[in-house]
Amino acid sequence: MPESRENEADEVMTAIVATIERGRAGDRAGARQELERLWGETGDALHRCTIAHFLADLQDSVADELTWDQRALVAVTDLTDERAQKYNNSFQVRAFLPSLHLNLADAHRRSGHEAEAHRHVAEAEAELDSLPDDDYGRLIRTGLHKIKQALADGSTEPLAP
Repeated sequence: MPESRENEADEVMTAIVATIERGRAGDRAGARQELERLWGETGDALHRCTIAHFLADLQDSVADELTWDQRALVAVTDLTDERAQKYNNSFQVRAFLPSLHLNLADAHRRSGHEAEAHRHVAEAEAELDSLPDDDYGRLIRTGLHKIKQALADGSTEPLAP
C-alpha cells in the first residue's frame, strides 16, 4: 500500500496499515484476528476494501482467500475517488481494480475454477491502463503475466514470488 499523503487523519487506516505490517512480520494469526475485528467495526468502503484485500493474503485456505478477495471487490464498488483521496490524494479507485481482479484470478486458478480465473484475467487486463508506470504497476503487470502462464500450463500451484 502506498504511503499516505493524508488530507485528513484516518485512525482506522493507520491501524489497518500497522496490522498489515504485523502480518508481514510473521504474526499472521494475530493480524488476521485484528483485521477481522476492524472489518466488523467499519462500514467505510476504503477501510473494508483494504481490510478484505489484505485479509485474503492472511488466509490458510484458498477457499477463505477467495471469499475475502470477493469481499474486497464488492467493497470497492462503494468506494469513490473522493473518499479514497481523503486518505491519499493520488488514489484512483479504477487503479485498484487490476490488483483486485488479479487476486481473484489467482485464487480461482488455484481452486481449479479455470473459467472464472480467465474472466478475472480479462477484467484485470481491461483496467491495466489505469495503473501508474511505477513499481506498483510493474508488480501487477508481472503478476498478471505469471497467472496467465500458470493458466496456460494448467497449474493450480501457488505462484513463486
